[in-house]
Formats: sequence, C-alpha cells, structure tokens
Amino acid sequence: MDPCPFVRLSVCNLALKIPVASKPAHSVVHPSSAPCFCKIKLKNFPLQTAVVPCILPESQFPDGQVQSHAASFHLNKSDLDKLVAKSLFGGGRLYLKISIYTGRQGSTCGVNSGRLLGKLDVPLDLAGTESRSVLFYNGWIVFGKEAKNSSAQFHLSVKAEPDPRFVFQFDGEPECSPQVFQIQGNIRQPVFTCKFSFRTGDRNQRSRSLPLEHSSSRGWLSSFGSERERPGKERKGWSITVHDLSGSPVAAASMVTPFVASPGSDRVSRSNPGSWLILRPGDGTWKPWGRLEAWRERGSADGLGYRFELIPDSAAAGIVLAESTLSCSKGGKFVIDLGTSVPTNGKSTPGSSTSPACSPRGSGDFGYGLWPYCMYRGFVMSANVEGEGGSKCSKPTVEVSVQHVNCTEDAAAFVALSAAIDLSIDACRLFSQKLRKELCPSQELLS
Repeated sequence: MDPCPFVRLSVCNLALKIPVASKPAHSVVHPSSAPCFCKIKLKNFPLQTAVVPCILPESQFPDGQVQSHAASFHLNKSDLDKLVAKSLFGGGRLYLKISIYTGRQGSTCGVNSGRLLGKLDVPLDLAGTESRSVLFYNGWIVFGKEAKNSSAQFHLSVKAEPDPRFVFQFDGEPECSPQVFQIQGNIRQPVFTCKFSFRTGDRNQRSRSLPLEHSSSRGWLSSFGSERERPGKERKGWSITVHDLSGSPVAAASMVTPFVASPGSDRVSRSNPGSWLILRPGDGTWKPWGRLEAWRERGSADGLGYRFELIPDSAAAGIVLAESTLSCSKGGKFVIDLGTSVPTNGKSTPGSSTSPACSPRGSGDFGYGLWPYCMYRGFVMSANVEGEGGSKCSKPTVEVSVQHVNCTEDAAAFVALSAAIDLSIDACRLFSQKLRKELCPSQELLS
C-alpha cells in the first residue's frame, strides 16, 4: 500500500530587532534586558509557544545566527482538505497568526506575565503542498513601533513540505495480542500480528516469547536490564513480539528492568525507572535497537515520564531521541521529532519530545543539520497513548515517516516501541491499583 499524505508546516528562524531609544522610556523594550517569546496559532490546531532571540538592530540575520525550528504543525489529508476548502469557499484567506510578547512565559496569580508587543498574520495557500514544498515567507516583517520614527522587526521563515507517513493501528490492547493494520483512508490492511507474553525464567510466569532468543541474545537482555531479585512490589517479564503475516518475528519489546515501587512509596520513581529493550532480528538472534525507560512523575501533573534512546551498533552509549512526559490519566502522544527546537529550561511540554542531546539543535535548512551518529532527522514517528482514565479501549495508532522505513523490520520496530510506551502506562500504574487480568498471569494460574 502507498503511504498516507501528510504536510509539515514549519515555523523557523525567529529573531527580533527592537530599536533602543536614545533616552530611556517606560514604553521602550530593551532587548538586552527583556526576554521575548511568541504564540503561534493555526486555525483549529493547538497554540504553540516559542522563545524569540533578540538581536542588535545593526545585526544581520540569519548570517552568523543560530537557525532552528520554533513550531511545527502536522497536517493529514483531512486537515488539508478542510483548510483548503475553507480558504477557497469560506470567503476568507487562511493565515498563520503570530503574537509577539516581551517578558517571561507563563502566568502569575492567573495573569499572563508577558506584555504584547504586536501581532502579525502570514497568509497561507496549502493547495498542492502534499506533493510540493512551498516557502510562504522568509525575511523580516515590520510589525509595530517601539520607538519614535523607528519600527520593531520580526524575522521568520514559514514553509510547508510533503511529509508522507505510514499509518498503523492496533486492533486492540497490546496485551491482548492484537493484529496491526496499515491504514490509508478507508482502507485497512493487516500487516502484523502481536503476541504478548511473559519472558521465560521469571518467577510464576508462563508462555514463551522472543522465539529467536538464545544464549547470545540473553547476554544483551542481562547487560541492559537488571537480573537481581528485588523485594517488594514489582512488575516484570512482560514482552511483546511483532510477527509479519508469514508468522516470522520481525521486532520485539522486552521488559528488561522491572518496574518497582520505590521504598515507602506506591509508584515507580524517576530515580529507579523500569525499562524496555526494543529488539530487531539479525544473524539468527535478537539485536538491540533502542531502549525505553519509563517512570511516574510526582506532583499535580502525575505524568508518565519517559526517555527513549537509540542503540547504534558501534556506539558505546545510547543516543537520546526523545524525553518528555504524558498524562497518566488522559494519555497523549509519544513523539520522536528531531526537527523541533529544544526549550531553554531543558524540559519539553507534555506529549512532545526533545532533540537528542548530542545532535545539533538547529543548523542548516530549517534545523535539519547533518548528524553523523544517527540517520534519523525531522519527524520520525508518533503514537497515541490512552490514559488510565480513558473509557476507550487502547488501540494505538502509529505514524512513521516514509524516509525512515526501508523494510518490514523498520516499521515493526516502531510498532513494538509504541506497544512498549502504551504498556508502560500500566507498568507505572500505582501499585495500590489493580491491573487487568491479561497483565497478571500468576493470579490467572491461581484462580
């Protein structure tokens, strides 16, 4: 089947020039002392916020300046059709709306801390962008006067480019060993089957998974996981194997470090996370491809924290591709997107991901710099995750960029990773709460 058409709308290369008055005035913002940010809005999509660097009025941009992503909007075929139809037949043009503020992001006592400097609209025409790249704007815009006889200027680049993706959907909860379908429009075609089980060798566990596993691959599992017995509450031994339609195993996710309640607590802590090894077949055994760690954050957010790292064949250490949080109650999206900028506070927003720590965080065309240690760049994959409080059956939908799928095993590895992040919601559930029977085989055997 062909991939589904997607378009990535990118906002990049932000900068702000604000004139400095010869005499200090309360109405004038001095870029040397005031941080700035902007809010970026596309119709019917969530608002995105980005830091805007201030540069001296005499400076040139982008010469000698860091270029990076500020925001990205991912549009599927349905999104495109609605936006194009509205601009053609709705009697008005489509705009990307940007509001620019001085001050720090956030609010104090319910009042926004930033002061509005000005607003600007960038007209968009998305027709045909699923098959060709379009640069809507690249340069400076005068958007308001901050000093007498002088104007503030805002630099940005806005570009739409095709970003086709393969879309897969589980036909049920990962722990129920579902089929996985490839989706294109109204067409659903089975491509994989999943087998959830409990790894041989764990106490009171049954069933055998990872059929390629033998002595050499067990070495991988033990080197990345923990084999020591842990007293108290723990969840361990879960695994899910992805098979192609011929029945051959093409990827797997194996829990290699148990999810254990921290001492005196009922939760898996960040200081002692559980972990999964994502495996691919090779040379008659399983080879590690990636490692996913997960834990339960404290505080009012009560989120699922996670970190995913790639395990290159020749590298001594893993390369972090995503690190963020999801809502345990509401769920969200697990995303690997290496074209987005990294927040200055070192934290990302829930449901998003950060760029790898050792990769260039913005260089070249729209932030896609050459990274010799990893073939992944731009949007890589996303998977929706159902939260604990969701009334729906969790049927993860997985989107994978076409540029990162060269064979069946490539797609299967991302499917296994999405199953692992979905199962981590259950693995990190408070130990005072019961798990569904599919995740508790020892109880099943005793009943």
